[in-house]
Amino acid sequence: MQNQKIIQVGAEAVIIHEDNSVIKRRLKKSYRIPDIDEKVRKLRTRSEAKLLEKASKIIDVPKVIRVDENKKEIILEFINGKKLSDALDNFPLKMQKETCEIIGKNLAQLHSSNIIHGDLTTSNMILVDNLKDNSSENTLKNISKNKIDKLPIKKEVISLTKKKGDKNFKIFFIDFGLGFISNKIEDKAVDIHLLKQALEAKHFKKWEVLFEKVVVGYKKYSEHKKVLEQLKKVEQRGRYKEKY
Repeated sequence: MQNQKIIQVGAEAVIIHEDNSVIKRRLKKSYRIPDIDEKVRKLRTRSEAKLLEKASKIIDVPKVIRVDENKKEIILEFINGKKLSDALDNFPLKMQKETCEIIGKNLAQLHSSNIIHGDLTTSNMILVDNLKDNSSENTLKNISKNKIDKLPIKKEVISLTKKKGDKNFKIFFIDFGLGFISNKIEDKAVDIHLLKQALEAKHFKKWEVLFEKVVVGYKKYSEHKKVLEQLKKVEQRGRYKEKY
């Protein structure tokens, strides 16, 4: 019997860590007719696996190892890192900006392929130390404990990019459970709106600066102007609803 550990229980699924893999198992919904629930969970399992396969060709996401539609499970590569939501605020401001620019570039890549994530938050991103030298092994751990000023490494080591452009850190996007394929500008605007809201809620001290860097990265997308213009309309609708 392999060691299994439940690491998260959400509204839609339970996440189980097993050795070097993660099992995402969709939960039954008692409020749905059993036959419909069976079809919905099977469809969403299949859909998420396909999105991950497509996204894996353009950005860092967990690799799909196996899909079991009967059990409503996706078996994924285990990403050994730290949730960005827990780490971002403890980084130096420069590193926070670099991180958010990379997030913007990743999102630009997804939207260029018409992939809508559907739940873009820093909780659905994992930061992985990509350095090989021993001095950097505990970088993320130390940063998370607010010991940046005491790190026994040079500044360039904790930079997200090396001089030649190679990343010292990788940012994995996870949980495409609410994702779908769409070429609509509206859907892409809502996607980036969710990320903006998440930054404001979780990283409220510097969220405006951080979102500006997301936009810088997002400009790699050829239709970014249309999406950002639509984003303003999405936000105006939100403000209108808040008044009534």
